[in-house]
Amino acid sequence: MVTKIYLIRHGETEGAETKRYKGHMDVPLSANGIEQIKRVAGYLAEAESLNALYCSDLSRAIKSAEIIAEPYGLKPVILPGLRERNFGLWEGMSFDEIKAKWPDAFNAWANNPLEFSPMNGESTIEVRDRAIKAFEKILSQRIEHIPPTQPSPSRGEGKGEGGISTIAIVSHGGINRVILCHLLGIPLENIFRIEQDFAALNLIEFHDGYPVTRFINYTI
Repeated sequence: MVTKIYLIRHGETEGAETKRYKGHMDVPLSANGIEQIKRVAGYLAEAESLNALYCSDLSRAIKSAEIIAEPYGLKPVILPGLRERNFGLWEGMSFDEIKAKWPDAFNAWANNPLEFSPMNGESTIEVRDRAIKAFEKILSQRIEHIPPTQPSPSRGEGKGEGGISTIAIVSHGGINRVILCHLLGIPLENIFRIEQDFAALNLIEFHDGYPVTRFINYTI
């Protein structure tokens, strides 16, 4: 059996042009962000038969998930473990503001995110632990309980015996990065070498539990 997981970043948020750390702040999607996610929804509706959809508990992820879920009649399952990193004192601040106020702390974090953390915020290890726990919970539940979609010749789903189970997860840039590092065996200190644009899709296929990454940071 094949389990396909679309790991998706939410759409653009209001004020994104100022490049601020949003973290746990509940910032809504911008008008452009809504359009980005509508394109994602259209792409998935044409290409896939989703069995389930999960998302973070922040509104930008929930709204994105609701747009994607609509063509399928699904209700997103909200998991707090998929919430973006807590940036502590840096929440709501721009990169330039942080660099001006705490240059040493910012440079240490940017150059070594495994050893250094945002001031009063979550460490990369803490984020990884909760994100992977949520991800593995999703994976184990779906393999055990979701009836697989039978192969559809029109969608090219003839590979893999026993059908295909397809899941979407709508989360955040930081969460997607730690999950991808985990699956690809990339050391966490290299987390920023993985780009995650707004509304980006990442596709991972699990073949009898073995992950194969089909694409990363694909935008429509």
